[in-house]
Amino acid sequence: MPDRRDPKVVIVGAGLGGLAAAIELGKHGFTDVTILERASGLGGTWFHNAYPGSACDVASQLYSYSFAQRRDWARLCSPQDEILRYLHEVAHDHGVDRLVVPNTVVSSCRWDDSRRWTVASDDGRTWDADAVVLATGQLHQPAYPSIEGRDEFEGHSFHSAEWDHGYDLCGKRVAVVGTGASAVQFVPEIAPQVERLLVFQRTGNWFLPRKNRPYPALVRAVIRYVPGVQTFRRGFFYRYGELLTLMIRHPRTVGRLGQARSALFMRWQLRDREVRRKVWPDYTFGCKRVLFSSYFLRALQRPNVELVTDAITRLKPHSIVTAEGAEHEVDCVIYGTGFRTNDFMFPMEITGAEGRTLREAWSDGARAYLGISIPGFPSLFLMYGPNTNTSGGSLIVYEEAQAAYIRQALEHVRDRAAAAIDVRPEVEETTDRQVQARFAGTAWTGCDSWYRTETGRIVANWPGYMREYEKRLRVLDPSDFDFVQLPDRSPVAA
Repeated sequence: MPDRRDPKVVIVGAGLGGLAAAIELGKHGFTDVTILERASGLGGTWFHNAYPGSACDVASQLYSYSFAQRRDWARLCSPQDEILRYLHEVAHDHGVDRLVVPNTVVSSCRWDDSRRWTVASDDGRTWDADAVVLATGQLHQPAYPSIEGRDEFEGHSFHSAEWDHGYDLCGKRVAVVGTGASAVQFVPEIAPQVERLLVFQRTGNWFLPRKNRPYPALVRAVIRYVPGVQTFRRGFFYRYGELLTLMIRHPRTVGRLGQARSALFMRWQLRDREVRRKVWPDYTFGCKRVLFSSYFLRALQRPNVELVTDAITRLKPHSIVTAEGAEHEVDCVIYGTGFRTNDFMFPMEITGAEGRTLREAWSDGARAYLGISIPGFPSLFLMYGPNTNTSGGSLIVYEEAQAAYIRQALEHVRDRAAAAIDVRPEVEETTDRQVQARFAGTAWTGCDSWYRTETGRIVANWPGYMREYEKRLRVLDPSDFDFVQLPDRSPVAA
């Protein structure tokens, strides 16, 4: 049987992670790469989240690939359309846009006796692969709240990640359920348009300012033409992100400075004392995602906006009923309720060696070695997997490191003429204990959040700094892995 010198790789997801992986593999001679994407185009999060005001809350200089820096960003934090345009340009420049197979919903990935993967879509198509990269991420499946009567509501409704641009909100009575990162961006945009806006909040948030106005012409010229300015700004925002992580890791010392800064800003913006009382968070700064906006809190104090903190008990055909018995008539309900973050790639069915499913492997919560590899699932790699989210930095930094690590893994497989690479269970177990232990004493453990499962295990976030994660992934240690032999071959040495 001939050696497999050029492994066939299937990437699931054409967002930031999937594109980063495809570009990294292409740069190092891996030419047989296919990207399967459920949407009609590439972009992932930035393809779907096209709601009014949609933008990144990380500076564009850092929220962009290190190998594809731009000097012509229009503002500090780019809006959705500019980010999507950037991703199309990068994909085209590196020739990976032609690898994308759109409108493909992957339903299963199965490791079989041929020591390869079979990837199947819900329309019956299949792809064989030596390696699979699951780049579906943590924030791609809209979460809807379990509210009695939700299906009985006869008005209009949609999730912010599935914004209905054909529905005119002008003059309507609108309810927004949720006050997370998406709602914080679109509420100020729609508040001036609607007749009445009810914002239903479960818990308050800590805020920091972000005006995000377009750069003046002079500033744009300096960034674009003065050597070193772009590099300096990227480094500055990298360190700023690490500072936020420092505050979250040390809530009783440095974290108090972050909380004080946030509190001063919020008090300055919240002139209405009743709204301030309702909005004020009751948990440690950084436990939940810190939100950046200079407009949301002001929008809550508009005459046509009401903040409701009573729990929603049910929906009727034309109204929302709260726990205290109040009934609010509305024409439209917008769910700004985030994503099913702990589901990762599910409901996709993943079956590894010996017929073991990923649901079985993750029965106690999602886990993976460095967020990338799972024992018993050879040459299956995750991008933005468990414990690789950041509360104070850029996800792209993590995904570039992951892409390079996956490329190293496949190089080891190719050089050894092996079938696949599989992380050793004891290595994953030891690393997982170390990761979970680092959360002790941090702000992340101070409340319930989407970072955690119902049992309290934190499955979303990396407990340290960007620089630490990059260092851990810089060089793959082959002794951490077993190399699966090709059929009818003797075992391959590590």
